[in-house]
Amino acid sequence: MKVTGVLPLFLPLCRRLWPGRLAGLSVALVKATALEAAILTGHLLLYPTGLTQERRSPVLPAQDGTAPLPVRSGPPVVLLHGFIDNRSVFVLLRRNLAQHGRQRVISLNYSPLTCDIRAAAELLGRHIEEICERTGSDRVDIVGHSLGGLIARYYAQCLGGDLRVRTLVTLGTPHSGTSAAPLANAHPIVRQMRPGSGVIEELARPAPGCRTRFVCFWSDLDSVMVPLETACLEHPDLDAQNVRVTGIGHLALPVHPAVAAGIRTALDTPHPGDRVAGGLTVA
Repeated sequence: MKVTGVLPLFLPLCRRLWPGRLAGLSVALVKATALEAAILTGHLLLYPTGLTQERRSPVLPAQDGTAPLPVRSGPPVVLLHGFIDNRSVFVLLRRNLAQHGRQRVISLNYSPLTCDIRAAAELLGRHIEEICERTGSDRVDIVGHSLGGLIARYYAQCLGGDLRVRTLVTLGTPHSGTSAAPLANAHPIVRQMRPGSGVIEELARPAPGCRTRFVCFWSDLDSVMVPLETACLEHPDLDAQNVRVTGIGHLALPVHPAVAAGIRTALDTPHPGDRVAGGLTVA
């Protein structure tokens, strides 16, 4: 917010309204920061468990004596992590999806040394072909956190992956580029996530006939997205729905149960014309 020379004219009104608004923002920010710190601590502990590709494991049984929920008949769900991360970030989301009937959930790893979004998207395409062959499914759904969502979008939009990807859910993905952490520009893949990069410009080009449906979750307290709205997808040729999440930060997006519920709604939407709710308040 800019402070201009006309502010003194509205000083009496500001004195009445501003303190309360500041207090509300501060409380939400403190809560979100504390949650981010807790999630980061837990994720650091789990990180070693996700260094290797996952094994094909049986369906999780119902816990605490509860009966399992009906099995969903949708396509396999592929989970794709963000920058310098691994599949361990999806431990809770994967469990949530399985407990609500999604029995075919696959978490993929790409190398932390990945330096090119285009190459990562090509590798994702090979993984998707293998998953479709193994499961007998013609299409998959993808949930991508941060950079993972951008890689999956490039695959679907620029490499013909819309033939395979039915729905792509992105969580805090810099669709139009983010200006956060300027010191990280030394890494080539970070430069590709900047506004105006070659990759971002490619994604802004016309994409007529793209069959993938996009559902993009963005948070009003996501410090990694600068500006915040870069996590929204605005493209005239794409079927995209942007879902605002209130009160949590970047790391909480793949972890928070309210976001997981929104993801399930997006994946369960049977037709492209259907829409998920316009916003989630999770604070």
